[in-house]
Amino acid sequence: MTRVLVVDDDPAIQRAVGIGLRARGYEVLPARDGRTAVQACAEDDPDVVLLDLGLPDLSGVEVLRTVRARNQVPVIVLSARHGSDDKVEALDVGADDYVTKPFGMDELLARVRAAVRRAGPEEPPAPVVTDTFRVELAAKQVFRDGREVRLTPTEWRLLEALVTRPGRLVSQRQLLTEGWGPGYVAETNYLRVYLAGLRRKLEADPSRPRHLITEPGMGYRFVP
Repeated sequence: MTRVLVVDDDPAIQRAVGIGLRARGYEVLPARDGRTAVQACAEDDPDVVLLDLGLPDLSGVEVLRTVRARNQVPVIVLSARHGSDDKVEALDVGADDYVTKPFGMDELLARVRAAVRRAGPEEPPAPVVTDTFRVELAAKQVFRDGREVRLTPTEWRLLEALVTRPGRLVSQRQLLTEGWGPGYVAETNYLRVYLAGLRRKLEADPSRPRHLITEPGMGYRFVP
């Protein structure tokens, strides 16, 4: 069953869209604010996201930027804003489609179907292998010396953010956003604690890491 995350703080929109989607066999995941939407994208694995730009806590663009940093789930923006600037910004950040309110249910359903078709099945990502550990991205598992290493969900998000960008500097702000959300971008001490924990679990010599490298004052880098 296709899972659709509906992100809108308007109860009438939630009700109408939810009824229309469920009547056609979709599973509906409701979210009334941006933080709930970001969490749902990370934990509930929706197939499509319908995202309103005018949310009560985070802007829809902030939500979209955070979601897009973590995965490529199709996102259809729903907005009462008719200006082209809003549309261009949303598309530039990573939206797949844009529907202006008010909209017809048949049109919305057609766009959902098209987004699902375009997404299609993806090849599973290849494992990331170092001389010390192996990261199975598809299975969300990590192995060291043939034994599985248990990571917390936050540790996994940080490790995934690094190993999927080999050799690239990943900024503190980006890691904090992907690990905890956009409300934590000033909590750089979190990164020191969690990266030290990852090194203890994965590096042969945590005091002299070879793979999870600190770039002082800027961020971190994964070196295969």
